[in-house]
Amino acid sequence: MRPANRTRNFGESTIREMTRLAIQHNAINLSQGFPDFDPPEAVLHAATGAILGGANQYTITWGHPALRQKLAEIYTRQLGWAVDPDQHITVTCGVTEGIAAAQMALLDPGDEIIILEPAHENFRPASIMVGAAPVAVPLEAPGYRLDPARIEAAITPRTRALLLNTPHNPTGRVFDDDEIAGVVELVLRHNLILFTDEIYDRILYDGRTHQSPGGLEALRDRTITVGGLGKSFAVTGWRLGYIISPASVAVAIRKIHDYMTICAPTPLQIAAAAALALPDSYYAEMTAAYHQRRDLMMGALEELGFVATLPQGAYYTMADYTQMDIPQAQWDSTRFAQWMTTEVGVAVVPGTSFYSLPGYGEQSIRFAFPKKLATLQAANERMMRMQNKGN
Repeated sequence: MRPANRTRNFGESTIREMTRLAIQHNAINLSQGFPDFDPPEAVLHAATGAILGGANQYTITWGHPALRQKLAEIYTRQLGWAVDPDQHITVTCGVTEGIAAAQMALLDPGDEIIILEPAHENFRPASIMVGAAPVAVPLEAPGYRLDPARIEAAITPRTRALLLNTPHNPTGRVFDDDEIAGVVELVLRHNLILFTDEIYDRILYDGRTHQSPGGLEALRDRTITVGGLGKSFAVTGWRLGYIISPASVAVAIRKIHDYMTICAPTPLQIAAAAALALPDSYYAEMTAAYHQRRDLMMGALEELGFVATLPQGAYYTMADYTQMDIPQAQWDSTRFAQWMTTEVGVAVVPGTSFYSLPGYGEQSIRFAFPKKLATLQAANERMMRMQNKGN
């Protein structure tokens, strides 16, 4: 037997590999983006109540009615058009499945899709598994601004779609109105589909608010909005995502989802509906807590000599380590990240894992900070000993 050719064009997840390395070496895991604190108690009770109450069998393929209804209410407000729970919403097993299912439903083999790099490492394999060709366009450090002219230069007659992630992982960028206006112009001029990954839409800093591109009238019928609940409610292991799409393509998306996973876990969908019903005070408290985590993380990195990007959203920062006064500052990012994990005891992700473009990410690493303040403080204390370990 031999593996299918499609598996030759991408590797296993570096992020998940760094988590395995962290476990092996008892390192504090600032690599994989999952919280180390519990979900809201009301959400846990809703999940256990659903399990004990007998909601343990398949639900409707495209999502439990209560969850779809709640999502329809939220996205009708967020997008500014009447989102119908029966026509426009498909609940998926996480955003990862959402991105893959949407591409499988809308892209044909040979189509090209533009992916802005650095990018989450799942994006490129999803395209390859569909048979589409991912085309990388870089966002240049340290600002990581979206450059419409650079994107347009990558468009060919085969280009069918653009994938946009905002707030952005791994940089923490929130693309501003001018950048989004550039996206609108490109999508319209070149008749593109816009896939958006908006899982961090509730984690924003310094008074920012989220703008869903699918809420702009010009993009309403061209945008596939993908979101999820794992990050905002600290339930990444529940694997709950969703797709908001025009009715004209929802049927195709649902067929793909049906045969990929049948449905997302029923009791967890019921609990997700309860999570989405939490009061606004929950989001205010979450935002305040993430500001504290960001400030603690960024303060430590600055003190250590990292040059790190201040996150505007999400809970990551890309940090350049080449100015640090340690011999390891001249290493490539893979070797540096492994050293940090095995010797310093703090797991991070090498910058190269977010690029397919050669030469990018060689001198940076990603920190994830969705952790208890005590966890971040312990990580900072370990990193403060890097000077001794480096010499």
